[in-house]
Amino acid sequence: MSSRRSKLLFVMFLTFVRFPLVLLFFGLAIAYSRCQRDWMFVTGFSALIASAVTDLFDGYFARKLGVETKFGAHADPLMDKFFYLATLPLLVFVAADDGNIRHAVFLLVLTMLFLTRDQWVTFLRSIGSIYNVSGCANWSGKVRTALNFPLICCIYHFEEAPRQIINATLLYTFEVIAAVVNLISLYVYTRHYWPWLLKAMDIRGNAEQH
Repeated sequence: MSSRRSKLLFVMFLTFVRFPLVLLFFGLAIAYSRCQRDWMFVTGFSALIASAVTDLFDGYFARKLGVETKFGAHADPLMDKFFYLATLPLLVFVAADDGNIRHAVFLLVLTMLFLTRDQWVTFLRSIGSIYNVSGCANWSGKVRTALNFPLICCIYHFEEAPRQIINATLLYTFEVIAAVVNLISLYVYTRHYWPWLLKAMDIRGNAEQH
């Protein structure tokens, strides 16, 4: 029992450490935009990468160690939301602050798409929980996260790194692909939860009564 508890605590640590890491990045990124200190960029960027990487490993270790829980299935997307809330508005800020207004506008649209999708999926999961539907991420959510987390790291590096190594055309293509995947994920989740959404609205029941 103690061994299983230790494994569960380890997985929970990987899940929840994402939040302080992304907050550290957020604070250092703001500070770096005001006073260009290399250590601020390196430390902040490292915290951003570490925060993104934890998302890959918490689910992996939960499955490998046999400690998957309903709590973890809901905690992971919550930490993802914190990650997006801390990083996406910041990317808009740094792009605008650097004078890349077109990029900032596109990132603003991307932010709206990402956060709207997340809120809608959270709503669908809450409806599904009424009927004991699993809240675990499906393949589209996993693909979306696998693309978005590295993309956010690349965007920040592109906008703020002292020495640029990322090609602008490839980055913009990556962003468009991420936007499309985001819309696909929105559709897949909506289709999956649609029967339960209809059931909660009692549309079919009302139709039968009339």
